[in-house]
Amino acid sequence: MVAKPSVKGFGFDPSESEHYFQVSLSSKSADVHITEHMSWEKGQWDTKIRVVKADTDERLRVILSREKWDAIADAVKDEFNRRLRKVDMKGGAWKVNGLTPMSRLFGKELVLLAWAIEDADPGRVPTAIMNWLGLTPEERWWLFTMTNAATGQAIYGKNIGWRKAVRFALTENPISASQPEQRVGLISKMDKVDGEKKDSNGKQQGLLTQYTL
Repeated sequence: MVAKPSVKGFGFDPSESEHYFQVSLSSKSADVHITEHMSWEKGQWDTKIRVVKADTDERLRVILSREKWDAIADAVKDEFNRRLRKVDMKGGAWKVNGLTPMSRLFGKELVLLAWAIEDADPGRVPTAIMNWLGLTPEERWWLFTMTNAATGQAIYGKNIGWRKAVRFALTENPISASQPEQRVGLISKMDKVDGEKKDSNGKQQGLLTQYTL
């Protein structure tokens, strides 16, 4: 009998890959920090993330107000847990006043949604969630990679290039998962900047290949 992987947070298995993302919730009112990490050490989640300086820390992908985080937290949790259950892996939950890790692919998807709403009107958040859910995981990974390449740092990447385009794209008219032509239209508009590029880090890996079922 094959042992199940030791999954932490949302789908993060350090034995498979140490590349992961992390959500830091420090209080009920403080901003939420989402960071990307290339290595993992046992016990490092016992304390809060120490962001050296928000505008220079390369790990920091996005900062959300607690109001906006609360608006997307349940939808993101439900989406990730639905896919985890399909591959017989335990679901995750956001750790209150602590750190929650997630697989690198889930992290890319979450950051994409967070980028879309970070500077958007709060009334646009439900539309962003609908558009995000209307995209396939592969489309979310691709959009993250294209955006992250040039404007991926939390502070100095805001409101320029792809980062700005993501906000407008995902906060406009809802995309239906059953209407692929809408998704193709969104992707083609976003693809005018860099042409065809492949996400070498966005390829499915291990059990994560089944998350899109």
